[in-house]
Amino acid sequence: MNSNALHTIEAQIREQAAAYCAANNVPGFVAGVYHAGEQIVVAHGTANVATGAPMLEDTGFLFGSVTKVMTTTLVLQQVERGLLDLDAPVVRYLPEFALTVPGAAAEILVRHLISHTNGIDADLYFPDAEGRDALATYIDGLAGSCGILFEPGEQLSYSNGGMIVAGRLLEVVTGLPFPALLERDIYAPVGMRNSSTSAEQAILRSTAIGHFNNLETMAAEPTGMFTLPDTWGPAGGTPIGTIADLLTFGRTHLAGGVSPSGARVLSPESTALMRQVAFDMDSPNVPPIGLGWVLYPFGDTTVLAMSGASPGGVSLLCVVPEYDLVFTAFGNTSGAIMLQDQILRWLLSEHLNVRIPTLITEFEQDVDLTPYVGTYRSDQLRIDVSIVDGQLEERMTYEPADESQERIFTEFAGGATSAPPQRYVAIRPGLFAPAGYPLEMFDGYLRLLLVSYHDLRDGQARFRNGGGRLTRRA
Repeated sequence: MNSNALHTIEAQIREQAAAYCAANNVPGFVAGVYHAGEQIVVAHGTANVATGAPMLEDTGFLFGSVTKVMTTTLVLQQVERGLLDLDAPVVRYLPEFALTVPGAAAEILVRHLISHTNGIDADLYFPDAEGRDALATYIDGLAGSCGILFEPGEQLSYSNGGMIVAGRLLEVVTGLPFPALLERDIYAPVGMRNSSTSAEQAILRSTAIGHFNNLETMAAEPTGMFTLPDTWGPAGGTPIGTIADLLTFGRTHLAGGVSPSGARVLSPESTALMRQVAFDMDSPNVPPIGLGWVLYPFGDTTVLAMSGASPGGVSLLCVVPEYDLVFTAFGNTSGAIMLQDQILRWLLSEHLNVRIPTLITEFEQDVDLTPYVGTYRSDQLRIDVSIVDGQLEERMTYEPADESQERIFTEFAGGATSAPPQRYVAIRPGLFAPAGYPLEMFDGYLRLLLVSYHDLRDGQARFRNGGGRLTRRA
């Protein structure tokens, strides 16, 4: 790539970030692009409104769920070393792993954990434990707190629980605590020199914090919680690093598992396996899943992606193998995901000349809404679906299991645990768009805003999928 093209990308991101952040009260944003041997990093605004610290090119931030790709990479390293078998039951390595449904845990294979097909109903389960035994505490708690949403391999539902169980699995077979393993087998060989596994490490360098918009003034206010508990480390609760470090990790996956420094991190076979479709719901709002990666189709081009929510922040890592491109970004309010989507689509359509097809062309009238009406549940979440004025209306209610769960989730969500009712318009039977959104909005990453219903039995849908997560008819 010539320096002219690089300059154009840098100017474009700078312009988009400045405009979006000003219009949407996002204090700070940082992004990077690697393409064909060249890379740029662009920083904008403020990393922390409490201190006024600027967002710099090397400011650190919480990776959030981008960590899940690293956890998956660690699992496949242990498969290569013969310490794990993808097709073995998890209980072979973790005999203490159990769920509230007797015998359910015994059916879950190692590959189900990293392909989000495990069915563990633990998406909002936040046990508050720190230190060396945090993941063991998480496993112990599952047996008395969490059941299953579906039989393993039967459906796809984005799974924090699966990744955390995978993290504990790694501790058992390697004898190392998860943070130490992440440092030894990912950060060091990849060359992620400015990444850390705890707030204690991150405080020693420039680090951004998340913010939430005050619902009355819309001003961005600092989060009251920086990281999630250590129990969420392998799912993305605690790892922290920079844009340059994520670009380096993305380049390692571009290069078949070889880091930019030349170290072999993963075999070409394992790197390729992560990109292969492990499960496909065959629904526009739920992209196919590989191992660790979500496989976003943009026409004939596949973008390997993972986004990561943290308390008041959102990160994104995208790898486009056929164009030798990596894009990564962090914004310090959750609304920055819209800006990340805008930049990704600009990179694909304007820089790479990828034709992005229209995902949703029109709405369908006269769709029978009755199969979707009812109450759907998952861990501590209830969604009531009714028909109002010829549209579906959803009411989401958080139902905390105890005070500790409520405190952690409330801080993670910035105090807002309930949302106003949301209306949905039928695109076709089983697929709905939030009312009032322009259709082209769903062509990119934000297709996750669409809602789908699955597995009709006796005239009723058994599952609702929103944001890649399933809830089951109560």
